[in-house]
Amino acid sequence: MHTEATVSRSPSWKWAITGLLLLATTINYMDRVTLASASVRVTRELSLDDAHYGNLELAFGWAFAAGSLVFGFLADRVRIYFLYPVILAAWSLMGMATGWTHGYFELIVCRTLLGFFEAGHWPCALKTTFTLLSEKDRTMGNSILQSGASIGAIVTPQIMKLLVTDQPGSWRTTFIAVGGAGLLWVVAWLICLRPRDLDSALLVTTKKDGLGLAVILRSGRFWAVALLIVGAQAVWHIYRVWLMKFLQTGRGYEEKAALDFNSFYFIATDVGCILAGFVSLWLIRRRGASPHDARRTVYAGACVLTSLSLLLPWLGKGWPLLGTLLLIGAGALALFPCYYSFTQELSPTHVGRLTGLLSLWVWAVTSPMHSFFGMLADRTRSYDAGLVVAGLAPWLGVIAMKLLWRKSEPPLVV
Repeated sequence: MHTEATVSRSPSWKWAITGLLLLATTINYMDRVTLASASVRVTRELSLDDAHYGNLELAFGWAFAAGSLVFGFLADRVRIYFLYPVILAAWSLMGMATGWTHGYFELIVCRTLLGFFEAGHWPCALKTTFTLLSEKDRTMGNSILQSGASIGAIVTPQIMKLLVTDQPGSWRTTFIAVGGAGLLWVVAWLICLRPRDLDSALLVTTKKDGLGLAVILRSGRFWAVALLIVGAQAVWHIYRVWLMKFLQTGRGYEEKAALDFNSFYFIATDVGCILAGFVSLWLIRRRGASPHDARRTVYAGACVLTSLSLLLPWLGKGWPLLGTLLLIGAGALALFPCYYSFTQELSPTHVGRLTGLLSLWVWAVTSPMHSFFGMLADRTRSYDAGLVVAGLAPWLGVIAMKLLWRKSEPPLVV
């Protein structure tokens, strides 16, 4: 799997590059959640209701689905060293442009293009961890990679508190500042790596693993992963998009208090994500579990935490509510390192394409849920029912893995 160039690098260098991927995910989510953090201000200033706000996320999601397909296939054919920074620069510019919008049409165009280019992060990042890390280390590496989502969501509300004033339109500065951070990451990537460092990510696509893409797509294992990510995506993104609305409109918290808790919520998600990697390593090294079985155990444990959403309708404003949300958040992000590692198990030849196809599938299927959630909230004047269902959704993955990922099938990774 590793070329002579990557083998000559020290183990610490490989983990340092994983840290750089964490920063990329951080910036990815900073650009993504800036709108959620400013949702109340933006919808008020632009005279948008919850259905309009849901449509912004729908446009982002469908564009993300299209970008996943395009960049997933490109990631298996184009050198990641060059493709990755181009994609990151493109979405950063779209994030900056959002700060210059003055109407609903301009805003939805920027969110659409942001979603399209942000989709390229995941095929490129997973090709990188697949190339640099051994199988037993990948769940930990993917935990580090994914934890950037939490860091981005933690940092963004605090940046907003520093930059936003009582003046109308002051929220725009945050979009521009966050977009500029992405351009700095591009410089760091070009300094830290050379094209040959990731050549094995491209060379592996020229080799046969004995299975064509069509065979993999027809396998029970692929569809187990496809159903698993639907549940994981539902809980993560419903809470990401609607948490500020739930706290402010649904439970009466002031904006500053909601922003502060938003950061604590994503700290909890980061803890859950990193713990997923450590628990997986512990099960493998101390309990003798296979990497696959360790991931399944961690995923099921995370589902238990997200199921605490059942308590939300009975919890009013106060610490019991906030503590429950923290536990749900920890479970929500712990699901994703397992998902990424299951995807990497499917085939060494088609990592980029499978990542792209699965992202296309899940964003196309789950993006409309934001419009439905918004309409439901407008009609019922409550966010509780949607949050409960989202918390239970990850159990779909447990059921799918039990029924469709058959141990009798030959391993797809060689």
